[in-house]
Amino acid sequence: MKDSDKKRYRADLVGRYVNRQIDRRTFLKQAGLLGLGAGVLGSGLVRPDGLPLISQARAAEEVLQPSADILAWVKEVSAPFKGTTLKLATESTPPSNAINALLKPYFEEASGMKVEIEVLPLEQVLQKMTLDIASSLGTYDLYYIDQSWAASFSNDVFDPREQTEAKPELAMPDYNLDDFLPALVDGVASYGDRWVGVPYDIPIFIMMYRKDIYEQMGFKAPTTMEEYYTQAKAITEQMGPKLYGATGQMKSGHYSLECDWTAWLWGHGGSIFNKDGRFTGHDDAGLAAMDYWTRLWKTMPPGVIGWTWDGEGQSVAQGVAATMMSWGEFFPSFDDPAASKVSGLMEPVRCPAPVTKLRTVEETGFGEIPGVGHQGGSSLAVSKNSKNPDAAWIFMQWATCADTQVLITTLGGGTGPTRRSVYDDPRVLANARVGPGTTRHLSVVRETIDKDMGSEPDLPQWAELSNDTIPVRLGKYFAGEYGSAKEAMDDIARAVDVVMAG
Repeated sequence: MKDSDKKRYRADLVGRYVNRQIDRRTFLKQAGLLGLGAGVLGSGLVRPDGLPLISQARAAEEVLQPSADILAWVKEVSAPFKGTTLKLATESTPPSNAINALLKPYFEEASGMKVEIEVLPLEQVLQKMTLDIASSLGTYDLYYIDQSWAASFSNDVFDPREQTEAKPELAMPDYNLDDFLPALVDGVASYGDRWVGVPYDIPIFIMMYRKDIYEQMGFKAPTTMEEYYTQAKAITEQMGPKLYGATGQMKSGHYSLECDWTAWLWGHGGSIFNKDGRFTGHDDAGLAAMDYWTRLWKTMPPGVIGWTWDGEGQSVAQGVAATMMSWGEFFPSFDDPAASKVSGLMEPVRCPAPVTKLRTVEETGFGEIPGVGHQGGSSLAVSKNSKNPDAAWIFMQWATCADTQVLITTLGGGTGPTRRSVYDDPRVLANARVGPGTTRHLSVVRETIDKDMGSEPDLPQWAELSNDTIPVRLGKYFAGEYGSAKEAMDDIARAVDVVMAG
């Protein structure tokens, strides 16, 4: 199929699904064959941030303002583009929310440009971006690209290294592409030898626990998977049903269930695929992971099999569960007394160590990277269809430079930066205190990115496998519809073979 035909077909496919002309399974199968990744539907609900923004008054009081030197550069370099309007469609993420609600006016005043940011559910972002690419209209100047879309859209956006080289007169001083964390460039913002924008956002699994409960029980933070389980079991036995030891995001048929599964699978030395591209979730390591997960599940609240990440986060925030291994984005909201019953009581640590040696990338298939810190990041890129690519490149540099990332992190809810320097910035370190938008968990996030990050495989069928084939059958297992974990995993293996074959 020609690229032009492929663009038209995927635009039509997304439109037919959104208009309910085809069912979910048909959409997933066809989307996978066109290279639209797991993020098509998996992250389509609200992301687990929900983080409060600091007010402009507090920002001024704490001298959390954009750099005057950078704004001076924006003013100078933007002179030829004064009056230009730029458009971006994005998911509701901390960077986008902070820029849209608090920081955008600084850029608009300095540049003389206007920036329109549409904040939408992820599947609508995909729909608009796909239609824009297929039509070549250039409605949007910048694209928000989920990490699972990188392969699909790598040729539809500018590689920022090419932009820097081609237009040195537009390059921001000290923008420094080498400052982006290498693991994120590799796992989030690259496909082949191309950069698909720059790393923009990084949700990732860390461990969080109630220090008051741990002190009461005489526990220290777990360093092994078995210790994590035995502590959760002891808390549930002593304090349940008022308080449970662990929690999860285990809704049948939902991408969140697949995310939990990968962490336990990788953590037991397993992988989704082997180097020959065959499913291996039903091998000895996979079955050991299922045995562990089944035991851990019994320490969780009964409602866990109906929860996505939203319910999981609320179970901790409302004091129902004492520990979780999940998205680090939750942590700042736990410290907010207006939204949480556990403000100041949670502590972040790295996830427990794998039970055995992780499989290497060479031992897995389709670029799968085993690691207990399951990641789901995004990139920001300039569209090749933009009518204003130079102006968009100026905005993109400003939106992702170190100074703006510091402000996003401190004003926008304490989420994980994608640049090395931001983690060490005095303004970020000063916010490492109990309260809304805390950054006191970021040292753990950074260490997790460097040492524990796991990434799912990149293949056309992954959308269907991760959103339907695997989580539907895992859900049936936890509902008691299989006689054993082996029966369930063997069934998944057979189903995966069917999807891969056809």
